[in-house]
Amino acid sequence: MADHIRAVAFAIADGQLPSNNKAGYVIRRILRRAVRYGYSYLGFREPFLCTLVPRLAGQFQGVFPELEAQKDFIENVVREEENAFLRTLENGLALLDEAMQQNKTGELAGADVFKLYDTFGFPLDLTALIAKENNLQVDEAGFQAEMQAQKDRARQAQAKETDDWVEIYPADAVAFVGYDALECETQIVKYRRIRQKDQTLYQIVLDKTPFYAESGGQVGDSGQLLLHQGQLHIDILDTKKENDLIIHLTEADLGTLLANLPDPDLSGRAVVAAFRRALITAHHSATHLMHAALREVLGTHVAQKGQLVNDKALRFDFSHFAKITEEELARIEQIVNDKIRAAIPLEERRNVPLAVAVEELKATALFGEKYGDFVRVITFEAGFSRELCGGTHVPNTAQIGLFKILAESSSSAGVRRIEALASEAAQVYVQDQLQILDDIREMLRQPRDLKKAIHDLLEERSQLQKQIEQFALQQVQALKNELLEQVVAQKDLQFLVALVKVPSAEALKQLAFDLKAQVPRLFAVLGADIAGKPQIAVMIAEELVQEKGYHAGNLVKTLAQEIKGGGGGQPFFATAGGKELSGLSRVMEKAAGLL
Repeated sequence: MADHIRAVAFAIADGQLPSNNKAGYVIRRILRRAVRYGYSYLGFREPFLCTLVPRLAGQFQGVFPELEAQKDFIENVVREEENAFLRTLENGLALLDEAMQQNKTGELAGADVFKLYDTFGFPLDLTALIAKENNLQVDEAGFQAEMQAQKDRARQAQAKETDDWVEIYPADAVAFVGYDALECETQIVKYRRIRQKDQTLYQIVLDKTPFYAESGGQVGDSGQLLLHQGQLHIDILDTKKENDLIIHLTEADLGTLLANLPDPDLSGRAVVAAFRRALITAHHSATHLMHAALREVLGTHVAQKGQLVNDKALRFDFSHFAKITEEELARIEQIVNDKIRAAIPLEERRNVPLAVAVEELKATALFGEKYGDFVRVITFEAGFSRELCGGTHVPNTAQIGLFKILAESSSSAGVRRIEALASEAAQVYVQDQLQILDDIREMLRQPRDLKKAIHDLLEERSQLQKQIEQFALQQVQALKNELLEQVVAQKDLQFLVALVKVPSAEALKQLAFDLKAQVPRLFAVLGADIAGKPQIAVMIAEELVQEKGYHAGNLVKTLAQEIKGGGGGQPFFATAGGKELSGLSRVMEKAAGLL
């Protein structure tokens, strides 16, 4: 376990977080193996590896100070990972123990091993280790077959049929000019038809294009391809990368359209949808400003872990160990808007050697991201935001206009997510919120102090709710007195079966417990129509449970069959709900015949 926490802590300090794939999955496997040892051999039922992080950081302070600097972050990431695995570990070990006990062949079936992996998060090597401790092997080939079957099912769901490329014009490479222009003269190099999920599309490759292909979290451009002296308009719906080619997607039946052209000239003009591109670009530049603001407010441990940038919004995932406070979010938003108002010009450097960009320019690079020998460096104010980035950006932060954070949440262990708006999308959002405020003022007859008016309204609602609860309690008490007269003495118990009118499931429960408090050796079955839904409650005195072995939970499950529902509970009290209201009468008949 000491070896494992060292490996995990150093990896997290270097920027690699546990995940379900690639390097992150190695970290998760190492950590889960150590957690299982602590669980099985030391009886640990709570996170414990995380408590070793401060000691480890102290031991390596003079050798690897990054551990001490990120101690809290690493500890919280490890704790979240431990909690996540401990929630399923007990059930997974129970399933594995059952499979090992029933095993007659000396080898665990691949299907069982895969279920442990898929349902309970047991990596193959962990299951193999536990099996080996019990003198068993695992059917690794069977496991791989199950894994492949799952992948095949996923692949089938995304199956894509592609025709052969129709070659039009020879071109060695595709030139992207979209950083500097939104339209350009171009020539169709080749095209092909694809079919996917009952949709037919055409892919087009141009020799030169201003269309940005989806990459780095930024969505692809849309626009038009104008051919035949502008007479033929082909709508480009999206742009993607495939094998280093920039692919333009259209729904137009390209084969038919091109076949009907009077001449074979397929040169024309590629035109990006400028307004949509401007919105996408504003959101992308806003993520750079926000990333820098996050590091300023939360700490330099913050690193980008994923993003989605389109014309409607931005979503940014980053490493951080705790929920961001309202005060911190307000500060982050303020910093970004300050930088927007400062009208900072874009500083862009292309074809910078990677080593120069990272070591000399101190540009932020994404951990685990593959970069070429030469990179593009985007800077908004030296010393504030400088990143390696291939996306499109505003020439000046003032063009972003406005930035507004919508939500902050957890994305995965040690990763938080912020959703935000920029530019026109942010302005529309603010206008909508102001309109909602105006509508609320109108509904409240234009109070001078809106907050106080809403507070008073909520207070009034709370008081009315308490009155309703008092009325309901009085109703239950009156109903209880009526039911006390219906209790029938049978042998050595008091028996009651009744349909009652109560306002809620909580009131039905309260009624059952009130009856139990007044009637010794009670055996009661109550049914109720609550907001059009059938409800059943079974109450059995503890002495009857002990003497006769009655079990309210088992009984209510049997009765619930009549209302097409289910439920359960303790031996002395249980409840059930259902779908068929007319079945309540059958429940009462069945209950009346019990004794």
